[in-house]
Amino acid sequence: MSAADAASASLTAMRDVTDESFESEVLNAGHPVVVDFWAPWCGPCKAVEPILGELAEATAGRVEFVKLNIDENYATAAGYSVLSIPTAILFEGGRARETVIGARSRSHYEQAWAPWLRATSPTP
Repeated sequence: MSAADAASASLTAMRDVTDESFESEVLNAGHPVVVDFWAPWCGPCKAVEPILGELAEATAGRVEFVKLNIDENYATAAGYSVLSIPTAILFEGGRARETVIGARSRSHYEQAWAPWLRATSPTP
């Protein structure tokens, strides 16, 4: 499998949520959920997709990664004051816990979400 195919496969792990499903699928989830606020026309959003897809794959079953298209689901984006995209917010226990705004490196996301990624990582 090529790197492009691997990145594409990772992205399929990130399912879409909507204004209607946000409460049940994110706020009421029994585990941390990272929401990628994005739009199809956003170049930087496309740049972080593979990074978030890799993290989704690496944390499958522990931390869930989902996508919310702000053009189609503006109520949720506005409710969390998403004024710039890409924005990724980690939710736990029904609350926004950590926000990363802008296109960042994988290490930046890992550092921002370290308490959740480490807390849910299996012990070697």
